[in-house]
Amino acid sequence: MRRNEYLPEGALPLSQERLTLDQLREAMDHQTVLEGLAVRCDGRRDLFVRFGGHEGVIPRLDAVHPAVSGADRDIAVLSRVGKPTCFTITDLSVDGGGRPRPVLSRRRAQEQAIAWLLEHSAPRDVLPARVTHLESFGAFVDLGCGFTSLIPLENISMARVPHPAARFRAGQEILAVVTDIDRDSCRFYLSHKELLGTWLENAAAFAPGDAVPGIVRGVREYGVFVELTPNLSGLTDWRGDLIPGDAVSVYIRSIRPETRKIKLQVIENLGPAPENPPLRYFITDGRVENWSY
Repeated sequence: MRRNEYLPEGALPLSQERLTLDQLREAMDHQTVLEGLAVRCDGRRDLFVRFGGHEGVIPRLDAVHPAVSGADRDIAVLSRVGKPTCFTITDLSVDGGGRPRPVLSRRRAQEQAIAWLLEHSAPRDVLPARVTHLESFGAFVDLGCGFTSLIPLENISMARVPHPAARFRAGQEILAVVTDIDRDSCRFYLSHKELLGTWLENAAAFAPGDAVPGIVRGVREYGVFVELTPNLSGLTDWRGDLIPGDAVSVYIRSIRPETRKIKLQVIENLGPAPENPPLRYFITDGRVENWSY
């Protein structure tokens, strides 16, 4: 896949350079996608955006493309306040004091992004994305200009987490892999776990006899599952003082590639894990071919 020409909102720093009237007209003529900061939403749900030394308005009907989840709800517009917002200029007038009064459309910027993604994307392609918000069932990500899609909870990593917040945070830049595309409804289906490596790739970083940190992800009667990396977990004996989310230090007793099993022993319970573990991507661009955990 070619490099995405329509980045997620907020992926680029906001320009502080003042745009001239001629530059505004040129951007309107070419329907250039620009980005500014949404500063206010009025009672009509029109959105006001500051950019390049000017303030423009995005009318409610131009605020969100219908293909975006929840586009018809007011919260889709209200939630933009205080955030970077993409748009194109659709109309440009000048007031009595010579100040430009641009009319903007986020919907048209999203139309361009969606059209580009539909033309240049296929299943197994790796896409840049930005986490917009987290729900119990998955993470919503921006694929370009505020066009969002969902990474279901079960597709986030092989080491299962109780909530996407255990893996991601809002605003985080990540990668996603396309699993399918419904072109009629402009819907992209995404996954993430394939980019975090296979069992063998992750296990190669460890050896029997190592002592390493981990995070408790599951407690069962027969033992406790400890995450060593987002795509690798091991099993230790049951302990009554461990709960999911605890950070622990563990001793690696054995690694068995033939059965894809790692046997651990807890050294110490370190209390609640302070933050999400870092993500290491084994695939960062191109396509995911014949992935098998």
